[in-house]
Amino acid sequence: MNTQATLAIPTLIDRERLGGFQWRILVLCFVIALFDGFDTQAIAFTGPAILAAFQLPAGSLAPILTAGIVGMTIGAMTMGMVGDRIGRRPTIMLCLLIFGVSTLATAWSKDTNHILVLRFLAGLGMGGCTPVLLALAAEYGPARLRGAIMTGVLLGLPAGAMIGGLLAARMLPVIGWEGIFIVGGVAPLVTLAIVALVLPESLHFRATRGDADGQRYIARMLAKIVSTPPPGDARYTVPETAVARASLRALFSEGNAGKTIAIWSIYLLNWVAWFMLLSWLPTVLKAAGLPAQDAPMGTVIVNAVFILCAIPLSFMLPRLNTRKLLTVMFAIGIAVALGLGFAGQNWALVYVLIGVAGFGIGGQQIALNYLIAGAYPTALRATATGWSIGMGRMGAILGSAIGGTFLAAGGPQGFFMALAVPLIGAGIAVLCLKLNHVTPGTAPSAAH
Repeated sequence: MNTQATLAIPTLIDRERLGGFQWRILVLCFVIALFDGFDTQAIAFTGPAILAAFQLPAGSLAPILTAGIVGMTIGAMTMGMVGDRIGRRPTIMLCLLIFGVSTLATAWSKDTNHILVLRFLAGLGMGGCTPVLLALAAEYGPARLRGAIMTGVLLGLPAGAMIGGLLAARMLPVIGWEGIFIVGGVAPLVTLAIVALVLPESLHFRATRGDADGQRYIARMLAKIVSTPPPGDARYTVPETAVARASLRALFSEGNAGKTIAIWSIYLLNWVAWFMLLSWLPTVLKAAGLPAQDAPMGTVIVNAVFILCAIPLSFMLPRLNTRKLLTVMFAIGIAVALGLGFAGQNWALVYVLIGVAGFGIGGQQIALNYLIAGAYPTALRATATGWSIGMGRMGAILGSAIGGTFLAAGGPQGFFMALAVPLIGAGIAVLCLKLNHVTPGTAPSAAH
């Protein structure tokens, strides 16, 4: 008679507190996201210096900014599948290698065509790394802390952008734009060596392989997490939730069409505004008359406020009316864009408004996923979130591409006035959206 115990890995982890082994994993995931955030914004705060070095107009930066985001979009869509085939750990290592080498090579680019290609390649690594990191961090933590864990890891992105802005503001005059990319390339390559030594493989991935070596590996990793060692002959599994596969068609049937159009519009237009601001802010501030060494401070301020807002929002959102909150956010964002258009060279006011933009234009990034919980039944939420974020990524590409056009045509004032347009459109879409009742504490889908 076979008495071998079959144990579910998530159940074992959910019973425990976060221990030192898990904290090391989460901190390492945060650090990788930190470099990802640094590298994502590197072209934004070095943009003015690159334009000056190659004697180019502001609009010439648009293809380079867009190339990186297109690479991120493709990376996010493909690296998850790579992770399913070869494992989470080697996929993260591959992504680090791609964006580390590409960023480092950017420092020796001889023309902007080289930079464009390298930013696309770096984007593949950056975009692919984040969803795999989130999946790994989430599975090593108990379910009750999963939202906080994922938010914590994701905060590495704006934190990295903030660190990059500080570095650019202080070191750009000393080490040049090339030096920023050297730092941004060497750091992830050093981290790659640490990952190879420290980061474990996904237990879910090893369990689905069904091999004896995988079972022994899972037992060794769980011994570092659980307080009561499982039986030596236990078999570890990951229960599959029986959920019907949702389809794109379902998002437009049974009364969902209006919600879907409104939510896609909100994602698309908000990401247009947010990435237009992030990608072009240092260049716009320099064009407005701010000294080149001070222009990256705008990136620092907007990301710092974003982080300060994200932490309390992640805990408060399940208890708030998301539609009303987003309406207030977009109203503030519109006021900020118009205010920046008339602020001129009143730099104190400019910096204050940029800080408020971290909430009124960027804060929606934290709140948006909670729309899904109130608009769709559970079986459709993963599909709805995935497609909505896809719309957002399209907005990111568009926002990065068009910012230079508005700056060239209307100067800094024209740029900020144009920034208000997608925010107005997104605000109208929020007002048109009707959400179902959401029980307090409902969490959004964990897709990013």
